[in-house]
Amino acid sequence: MSRAVVFDLDGTLIDSAPDIHASANRLMVEHGFAPFEPAETRAFIGRGVPHFIACCLKARGAAGRPALQARMVHDFLAGYESAVSLTTVYPGVPETLAALAAMDLRLGICTNKPEAPARAVLAHLRLTAHFDVVIGGDSTAQRKPDPMPLRAAIAGLGAGDVVFVGDSEVDAETAARAGLPFALFTEGYHKGRLADLPHHAAFSDFVRLPEIVTDLLR
Repeated sequence: MSRAVVFDLDGTLIDSAPDIHASANRLMVEHGFAPFEPAETRAFIGRGVPHFIACCLKARGAAGRPALQARMVHDFLAGYESAVSLTTVYPGVPETLAALAAMDLRLGICTNKPEAPARAVLAHLRLTAHFDVVIGGDSTAQRKPDPMPLRAAIAGLGAGDVVFVGDSEVDAETAARAGLPFALFTEGYHKGRLADLPHHAAFSDFVRLPEIVTDLLR
């Protein structure tokens, strides 16, 4: 079986928080709520769109309104595939992906972003060709931190030895539940102290990742 690296997307390979913030504020204003500061919506990212919208409503004192939440999830998803203009790739990501591929490693994505928006932003940023598998938050019956989507990515890659790379508490828990080594990107969207996130290696510069992956797969 092949060796592989599976990546989270938002906060790991790309900084999508500005687009998500802009989309959330348009939605909130349309529904009569006050907009958010960027740090507020960034704190809601990581567990999928329904959770994100639930956090937005709770922050505006509108929790426990399922019909409104369902409508806002629908409206948010309707514009999610085109919410790419403010998103950027973290420094060194394209070069690192090419370096990993040159090491005969297969590469995949496992994200809680829905699959269609994930593929749309990868295409916009010209990253699609690097990945053999893209598993989104709606690709399987469960989202991270359940290990099901990560296992689906691994199965799609036909991989035996795998490293999971992410940036958050959700990713750390997913790796632990899947029994995989976890490499933590420290510049992403984690909520608490980095020291509290279980990980096998941590990095702030993608130039270090090939060496880390080599060590973790050894």
